[in-house]
Amino acid sequence: MRTVTSQQVVRTREALRRAVRGARDVAAIAIVAVVLAQLVMTSVAQAYQVEQSSMEPTLLPHDRVLVNKLVYRLRAPRSGDVVVLRYPRDPTRNYIKRLVAGPGARVEIRAGQLVIDDRPVEEVYLIGRPTGDWGPEVVPPDSYFVLGDNRNNSEDSRAFGFLRRDQIVGPAMLIYWPPHRVRLLP
Repeated sequence: MRTVTSQQVVRTREALRRAVRGARDVAAIAIVAVVLAQLVMTSVAQAYQVEQSSMEPTLLPHDRVLVNKLVYRLRAPRSGDVVVLRYPRDPTRNYIKRLVAGPGARVEIRAGQLVIDDRPVEEVYLIGRPTGDWGPEVVPPDSYFVLGDNRNNSEDSRAFGFLRRDQIVGPAMLIYWPPHRVRLLP
């Protein structure tokens, strides 16, 4: 039979105390990480999945994008931004579209050509040749006009009207999934 010395008991207790302290430290770090992640997700950035084909070829169905929820607290939305918005007819759903005109702009679509303030807009990101006419109308204060890049297959401001500023979540900054499509959005 082996005898245990008092020094061995002391060393064992000390090792146990260190292990418990280490476990507490790991738990505290994990809690802080979860809280910080939640703060970031609710106020700085959030991930969204593209569900529709209305933004092809810029965004494809099932692309996952990271949206900057902070930037519009620092600056106004700009024409050309690809934005996530709360769908005006059902605010529980999110859409993603390109912002093409802001407050005070005169918007018109003539035979598929976007015209802002009587100047045709060159849109190199479009898929196909758009068709149809819309407007002209002036974008109201604190409102925006959005269109899909796949213009002939997009439910956008032509259908649901102007967006209020509070309906815009933020600009999509990055495609992060699938891996072969990872890139920053302009």
